[in-house]
Amino acid sequence: MSRKGKALAAVITLLFIGLVVWTVRSIPTGHLPMQTTDDSRVMSYDGNTISEEKDGRKIWELTAQHIEMNLDTKDATMTGITGHFYAEDGRVVDVKAEKASYDAATKDVKIEDGIEITTSDGASMKSDELLWTAAEDMLTAQGNVYMAKDDMQASGDSITSKDGFNQLTLTGNAYITKADMEASGSSITSEDGLKQFTIEGPVHVSKGDMSATGDRLETTPNVTKIKLIGHVHIKQ
Repeated sequence: MSRKGKALAAVITLLFIGLVVWTVRSIPTGHLPMQTTDDSRVMSYDGNTISEEKDGRKIWELTAQHIEMNLDTKDATMTGITGHFYAEDGRVVDVKAEKASYDAATKDVKIEDGIEITTSDGASMKSDELLWTAAEDMLTAQGNVYMAKDDMQASGDSITSKDGFNQLTLTGNAYITKADMEASGSSITSEDGLKQFTIEGPVHVSKGDMSATGDRLETTPNVTKIKLIGHVHIKQ
């Protein structure tokens, strides 16, 4: 091979390594089966971990039983998922699911099928999908959302959060029960993991022998007191 041909081959090799380095950033010990198909331009791995960093801080990682990466787009699909999302304040959201996908252009992650979510401060959640939106640093659990922590249970269509589901917004058929109170509305917002929260109406609430409706409900910590605002109607 000529000197020019050798140089060209070296460049091609470096480009190929550059394509796969993201996927194999964290390689498990032991044998790593790998398959490539020229026609589909897809590379397959078994038992590998991919992760994303921002400003030197790891923001998420996903370990999968099987990963397929498109060599042209660097998009990836994964099955058999165990994942971790790291909030800036140290909270961690752990997730297990059947499958996930990564969009290299947006750096977004979509996790779905058999989702089980737990947080480092004691909450457990289920949903149809869990989405990471990189541009907003936001996690969204959507579709048949259920969340439980201590004596609190909440449900709705979607929960969004930027800090591991401590500060959060629950929207769509929002419902919560805590201690002896049940309430529902169009949305529920909280700054402390639903220890204290605000519900936007129309609000329906019951606590003990009292039930009421209104436009907005605010609580004190641990729901020791509630305040109903706007078009209030009380039944006892």
